Amino acid sequence: MTATDVVLSRTRPRDLLVCEVFGPTIQGEGPSAGQLASFLRIGDCNLACNTCDTPYSWDWRRYSRAVQTSRVPAEDVAAALLRHPTKLVIITGGEPMMQQPQLVPVARRLCAAGRRIEIETNGTIAPDPAFDRHVSLYVVSPKLAHMGMPLPRRIKPAVIKAFQATGRAVFKFVLDTPADVDEVAALQDEHGLERVWVMPQATTAAAVIAGLRAIAAPAIDRGWNVSGRLHTLIWEDERGR
Repeated sequence: MTATDVVLSRTRPRDLLVCEVFGPTIQGEGPSAGQLASFLRIGDCNLACNTCDTPYSWDWRRYSRAVQTSRVPAEDVAAALLRHPTKLVIITGGEPMMQQPQLVPVARRLCAAGRRIEIETNGTIAPDPAFDRHVSLYVVSPKLAHMGMPLPRRIKPAVIKAFQATGRAVFKFVLDTPADVDEVAALQDEHGLERVWVMPQATTAAAVIAGLRAIAAPAIDRGWNVSGRLHTLIWEDERGR
């Protein structure tokens, strides 16, 4: 279900900018891969990764913001997610941490209904205490040099430390070339990252398999966890999966 499928009431300044709500499906990557889940995709992002697999959620040079997103009241977003029976709710983007105040009432209602909330974030905006108390897991994905942005924009040491302080953060890196292995290792050493996942940069099933074969040995050597992209293996690049 896309944002335009959500029944809208009168919009308010603190309504959420929503790209899409979909599920039930499976979480395709990271530590919760393979689990039944529903997704809330937030619109807008504070970064501009040149290999982003969801550019329609933020790249308004190529996509229409008015077409791809809607302003949706928090109660309507929560109701849309609660119509799905899955216990795991993934909030992703775009960049969901840009809308933490607007997400608080959604998260509160989801938790009251027994849902578990997992956040996918680029790791450049620190958790707000009012929102953080509702989050079960942060999957923090710091961006590497191959994504085309300068280091100070994509790596925020104080923010990484704030995520580590929650005790509920893992770190997931997208690898594109062999040089990325050394970059991840350097970031791990510099920031003391303990729970690390690596996954291939890929938007087709064939590329996922080739990427996994390329990163498996380096990951094993360094003690990293490996993540595939189950949704891509099953549905290729189909949206809403």
